[in-house]
Amino acid sequence: MEQRQAGRSGLWVSRTALGTMTWGKDTSEEEAGQQLTAFVDAGGTLVDTADIYTGGQSERILGRLLNAAVRREDVVVATKTGHTPEGYRPVDCSRRHLLASLDASLRRLQTDYVDLWQLHVFDPATPPEESLAAMETAVAAGKARYVGTGNLEAWQFATLATWQRAQPARVPLVTAGTEYSLLNRDADRALRPATAAADAHLIAWSPLGRGVLSAKYRNGVPPDSRAAFPHMAPYVEPYLDEHSRRVVESVCTAAEGLGVPPLAVALSWARDQEGVASAVVGPRTLPQLEGILRVEAVELPPEIRDALDDATSGRGR
Repeated sequence: MEQRQAGRSGLWVSRTALGTMTWGKDTSEEEAGQQLTAFVDAGGTLVDTADIYTGGQSERILGRLLNAAVRREDVVVATKTGHTPEGYRPVDCSRRHLLASLDASLRRLQTDYVDLWQLHVFDPATPPEESLAAMETAVAAGKARYVGTGNLEAWQFATLATWQRAQPARVPLVTAGTEYSLLNRDADRALRPATAAADAHLIAWSPLGRGVLSAKYRNGVPPDSRAAFPHMAPYVEPYLDEHSRRVVESVCTAAEGLGVPPLAVALSWARDQEGVASAVVGPRTLPQLEGILRVEAVELPPEIRDALDDATSGRGR
């Protein structure tokens, strides 16, 4: 699997990343271990988690697997911080919370360091220089190798990057996570230009449009799909509209012409956009991951990429 540089840093990541948001709820530890082993065997390196995923279970499971299923040095561990669902405010990017949450993540992950530590949210109540200084402290202490952001808006990322550039010695933000697919191109409007200006790269999550671009919902809701689960249906339903149906049909037409599954077209489109370091897939099962890995090498011809760009340009959520 191709490895790509994240920003202008020394961090290199696989162009397809393994997401772990379902680990500990919809994906058992045994299934997670099978996924991780298959992913690393295929040359994948970047594994994405967060301190709030399944109440910390995602990190705990990954931590156990890092000591059993794969070698720690073969995995680029990325986690996130900033949400405080049980705190007195919903987000907290203060020095106190950030450094304490990193220590907690390291305990759950059973590792001395994370390769990429990301601000999951923007905290308007904390000065950006305080959050950035906390991240710099973590890097200086060897607890985080590189830093980035999670699901921030373009102006929020630009605010942090501006403060960062004001202090040349400060550790740079090398990545910015964002939802990005043929069904959600919001990042094209501002975030991609903002990250490019800061010499950072995108980590695109949900490149398959929350599963819709795999065409599994083309003829209704399959009983074993996310949209059939009460706790996941609200996540998928916004993409089960008429606009999405038209985009899915365009993807299916391209897939038929290339002789590949629709998910190969959708994944390749998002993963290979300029400024994208990696696209995060979130399979619930090993067969789903195996299907993704089988088509990981698919690259779209320029004319098909251009046609999909034209069909979806200006579309966001």
